[in-house]
Amino acid sequence: MILPPVLILGAHLIMPVADSVPTLNVDQVCTGIAQQGGVSFHDADITEEKQNCLDSEQATRDELAKQWSSFAPADKTACTNESRMGGDSSYTELLTCLEMARDVRAMQNDSNAPSAPATPAAAHTPATAHTAPVSPAVVPPLAPSPAPPATQPSQQ
Repeated sequence: MILPPVLILGAHLIMPVADSVPTLNVDQVCTGIAQQGGVSFHDADITEEKQNCLDSEQATRDELAKQWSSFAPADKTACTNESRMGGDSSYTELLTCLEMARDVRAMQNDSNAPSAPATPAAAHTPATAHTAPVSPAVVPPLAPSPAPPATQPSQQ
């Protein structure tokens, strides 16, 4: 039967991520960055540029470890799977994915949340003032702008 082997091959795509920062092999992506030149195109600088990349990835992993518990489990799973696709893994890519997912979720929650009722302006004015409360939601319609005068083509 073919079905079980297919399920086993695709199982890594839906496996839940442990609640710790995954270990990614960033060596491949840093080697590629260094070979593409990084800052310069000199062969002597490839080792230094690769080390700079590895140091940056380690710093990003440390930051990711601090924030890991704040990310939604579904986002951790999706972003970890995405960062492992294609062979080149990067903590920078993983952190960016998680931050974007979190920010989109926050924007969706903000747009779906009911607005708080507006406080009447009169509640904030002194008792001696004789002004009527103004609602910011009431805006008079704009008058249409007059059409430009019709010009007739000149005849010569």
